[in-house]
Amino acid sequence: MERTRREYMKGGAGVALGGLLAGCMGGGDGTDDRGENQTNGNQSGSSSGESDVSGPYTASVSPVGDVEFDAVPEEVFTVYPQYADMAFALGHAESLNSVYVPEMTGTTLNHYAERLEGASFAWEGLEDPLSGGFAKEAVIAADSDVHLVDPAWVSTQDGWSGTDIADIEGQVAPWFGNFYSGTQNGVPEGYPDYEFYDLWELFGHVADVFQERARYEALNAIHEELVATIQSQLPPKEERPTAVRATLAADGESFYTYHLNKPGYWLADTRPLGARDAFAEEDWGGLWGTVDFETMAEADPDVLLHLWGLTPNYSMADTREKLEDHSLGSTLTAVENDRVYPAGMRYQGPIMNLFQTEMGAKQLYPEIFGEWPRYEDGQPYPELPESEWLFDRNEVTSILQSGAE
Repeated sequence: MERTRREYMKGGAGVALGGLLAGCMGGGDGTDDRGENQTNGNQSGSSSGESDVSGPYTASVSPVGDVEFDAVPEEVFTVYPQYADMAFALGHAESLNSVYVPEMTGTTLNHYAERLEGASFAWEGLEDPLSGGFAKEAVIAADSDVHLVDPAWVSTQDGWSGTDIADIEGQVAPWFGNFYSGTQNGVPEGYPDYEFYDLWELFGHVADVFQERARYEALNAIHEELVATIQSQLPPKEERPTAVRATLAADGESFYTYHLNKPGYWLADTRPLGARDAFAEEDWGGLWGTVDFETMAEADPDVLLHLWGLTPNYSMADTREKLEDHSLGSTLTAVENDRVYPAGMRYQGPIMNLFQTEMGAKQLYPEIFGEWPRYEDGQPYPELPESEWLFDRNEVTSILQSGAE
């Protein structure tokens, strides 16, 4: 059956699509802090691709509001990897046409999917929407049925006006995303009623776009059980380790640092674990900060969680070597006690979040949740004995394969 352009209820265009394309100038660096973003990919256990819904249906998310669809989207535009992960978890990864730094996100997601029998994320061929900046031409050329992108975030990108955002919405397809819940701050002007969600709430809104509520609810139940299992066994706060979430800079002389327990879904894997953030009182005035070795040595955390360590962009072997060879790095308690661990990525969706939460629990509290195996660069998530799982991989695999039907 020949595909036709969906008719969407949201927004109205003031400029014809051809006029908008003619006016595109590109531009915009399209990056977040340090440009750390990811990939795109494709498929896990597949859903049937068919919806039980007959006729139009509505999904809603802030700051967009209600969006009416007449069919489940078949072409889906994403920027940040959490949405690619969500589509993957819902059985619709084959609908993706873009994601930032596809190889990094795809490889990382597959490091986790390796432990879900039959699941894989095919990222080859996906476009990087931030290559050369977030350009209107690329959004138009993708000819998507929905853009899992926050229009408030789009408004901050170079070369985008409010008219451009409305024209894409009216002439191509709606926007459907929420970026600023990542840190629960920084919302640009013009969005006074912006609503914040946690990661799994946002996942539920995206599930409504794909009409995969049952699959979402089944995965969410696993997540809730995982968090409850961990939190029921945590020691008193004063007995918990101090930790930092950081990335060693390329020069080997400083760290990019991130909080553990602040609000926002970028911290969805560390906040439930309740470790004592060695930089809890630091206000870096943004999403991240930079500290030198002297400052890190003063904080002297028990555990160092190296962000991006499980991605293909960093070598944990090289990181450990640099720390051990540094005059101050070698004195860090985390280094001396071999507690420098790989962490995943902040731009996590539900599948990444399940594994990264389990991983962090083992790294921070090995005496309670079991030792975290030493990770070798480029390898998938370690294969743990079933007795040491903190969530059931078989249940997740069943959901990915069957859509929880």
